[in-house]
Amino acid sequence: MDRRAALKTLGTAAGAFLLEGCMRRVSPVLSSRAPELLHLPRVDVRPELEIRTVVGLRPFRPSGFVVRAEKIGEKLVVHNYGHGGGGVTLSWGTSELAVRLVQETNPSRVAVLGSGAVGLASARLLQERGHEVTIYTKDLPPNTTSNIAGAQWWPYLVYDSDHVTPAFMQQYVEAGSIANRRFQLMVGDRYGIHWRPNYYCSAEPYVTGRFGPENPLHEFLVDLTTIDGPSNPFPRPYVRRVETMMIEPSIYLPAVMNDFLVAGGKIVVQEMHSPGELAQLSETAIVNCTGLGAHALFADQELTPVKGQLTVLLPQPQVNYAALFEDDYMFPRQDGIVLGGTHERDVWTLEPNLEAKQRVLSEQQKFFSAMKA
Repeated sequence: MDRRAALKTLGTAAGAFLLEGCMRRVSPVLSSRAPELLHLPRVDVRPELEIRTVVGLRPFRPSGFVVRAEKIGEKLVVHNYGHGGGGVTLSWGTSELAVRLVQETNPSRVAVLGSGAVGLASARLLQERGHEVTIYTKDLPPNTTSNIAGAQWWPYLVYDSDHVTPAFMQQYVEAGSIANRRFQLMVGDRYGIHWRPNYYCSAEPYVTGRFGPENPLHEFLVDLTTIDGPSNPFPRPYVRRVETMMIEPSIYLPAVMNDFLVAGGKIVVQEMHSPGELAQLSETAIVNCTGLGAHALFADQELTPVKGQLTVLLPQPQVNYAALFEDDYMFPRQDGIVLGGTHERDVWTLEPNLEAKQRVLSEQQKFFSAMKA
């Protein structure tokens, strides 16, 4: 058996293992915390602690992401784009679905367009199946949209519920399941992935939505707990905690890129402007992970940007939890405290929205100042 055949066999087995092992099949049970005050450090939110504000454009489609194959000239093009705010979260899952479509023609060499989280995951999964892979990309990390992601493991703003089909929802759940398991196998300092408690704080009782059984990914809510009464330190009466993987893009993306290069992958910095340019590539199979770039490159008029903005404060190592309230969130990282909470549909500019930044800073400052010490 040659090296490629051996790797293909191992990759197929690994994919089957991931799919088999990722389904928890057990609905989470809501528990309650004992009635003593939960001691959490306040986040110090002050404008003078800001170190940067960054903007990214989420590639959003109301009907959800695209994973499908088509022939363009003599090339097989497998699309894997349009993840909205769930690109990092779903990357390994939709990429697994895309790679299966590539496998149907069994090409020896494959091109991947794009080097964000989705492109890198696709490239690595192809390598694990024995393919020679070249990434063609306009930008490299740290200059990708994935670098601007909040990167909490939970799909956000992936679709509009009144625009999706049952077939898409089946894809969505399968992709989420595969991705969840893959990220679990990568937890640790090397990839910058850690389990963190996430506190969802609300002025209204939680009845439906993320925490209800109608959520298609409900089974992946780990250690779902109600924090109420004397144990609640937050300035909102209704709090639920769930353990979630938090991914640090500044660590994760270079680590996966390094894995790709060590495995023999090649990178060509090249922007594609039209499908006709694909004919110039030597590879017969291409995986399209261009994100928002597919709007122009493949004339996907449904694909639109949802502008998001993060303000990052100086690191506060004592803060090891995430907090989410109304439209705002706080995520702790080694390189800073991430404050977010903006989504502007059909806005293409990468210029920071100063009014939105001031709103986020003001609301976060009020929230954490009101926390019980």
